[in-house]
Amino acid sequence: MSTKPSTPSVSHLVLNVRDIAVSHHFYTEMLGFEQCGQLRVPEGSGIDMRFYRGSGDHHHDIALVQMRDPSTAREVVRWKMFPEREGIVHIALAYGTREAWLAQIAHLQAKGVEFLVRGNHGMTHSVYIADPDGNGIEVLYDLPSEVWEGDVDAALSYFENLPREGDEALQDDTDYPVFGRS
Repeated sequence: MSTKPSTPSVSHLVLNVRDIAVSHHFYTEMLGFEQCGQLRVPEGSGIDMRFYRGSGDHHHDIALVQMRDPSTAREVVRWKMFPEREGIVHIALAYGTREAWLAQIAHLQAKGVEFLVRGNHGMTHSVYIADPDGNGIEVLYDLPSEVWEGDVDAALSYFENLPREGDEALQDDTDYPVFGRS
């Protein structure tokens, strides 16, 4: 008998963090998540785990866990698009509309969050930043499917590098290239 796996979707992500107060501030005040829960454990267990969501339609999107001994954490290194180490390269956070995304990146810039990369992919327009533990975060909005559905590979391979600072980093061109049309 042959079996085939079901089709999954990503439900949530759990991150170990060095300083949960600093990470809580970043994920709520910088990225707009709301804390929606906290793990209830026996007093003295040493576990601090908090849950966050970006929209109210499900239980949580991200959880943060305070490391018991932050001194054992890897050194925080500047995030790179293609790091030379194992693990997650980045987390992509989508904002529902172009306008919401533009407001979000303006907020990040106003709060002094460094844009490590600013660019347009063939299927998203994106800003890459890092959280307090050095995890890469892609802040994006999805382009309409008719832009990329004709040739997903070409859209995935396309990248237009844009300015990372100043007003130029907040500009967004809606003259999207369309992939797969002759």
